[in-house]
Amino acid sequence: MTEKKEIKKLKVAWGITGAGDKIQEIIETMKTLKQQTEDKVDIDVYVSKAADTMLKFYRLDEILKSSFPKVFVESNSNSPFLAGMVQSGKYEFLLLCPASSNTVAKIVNSISDTLLTNAALMALKAFVPVWIMPVDFKENIIFTKLPNGKEMKLRVRKEEAAQVRHLETMDDVHVFETPQKVQEGFLEWLKNKSAS
Repeated sequence: MTEKKEIKKLKVAWGITGAGDKIQEIIETMKTLKQQTEDKVDIDVYVSKAADTMLKFYRLDEILKSSFPKVFVESNSNSPFLAGMVQSGKYEFLLLCPASSNTVAKIVNSISDTLLTNAALMALKAFVPVWIMPVDFKENIIFTKLPNGKEMKLRVRKEEAAQVRHLETMDDVHVFETPQKVQEGFLEWLKNKSAS
């Protein structure tokens, strides 16, 4: 009789902030990543209060919940207790994608008053990597898609871009410009993890 050895899956925490830019693309990318890695990785989703509102506005909340088995919504900065789970090593890393300029500025300035900023800062204190895809990556004019399909022109100011540059200098923080770069980084991380 042959026994199957059950392989323990790696766990990743994916945090969604209230930034709506590229949200549909991000969810599709994460669904693809889930399919590509589901035999090796479990992805738990943590939604900020602002993200909960934004996802409903974009009519993506039910798609997210039907695509990922564990979706938790922020009650306060410690509930659900993501910071403790990240610090205790339950997760390999914390991914914030998308990360609003508000979230980026709070992490850069060590303000931990939301579920995701608290988890990110506690992760960094415990040497747990934090991966971040800021929507305001560089000073630029961008066009974001609204739920009705129309585009809105926005300016990424030098002030927001400067916060991202500061974020890039922080220990154990990995910054990604696009959902595709997150996907590439995730697959490369898993390849290296599997090889070790």
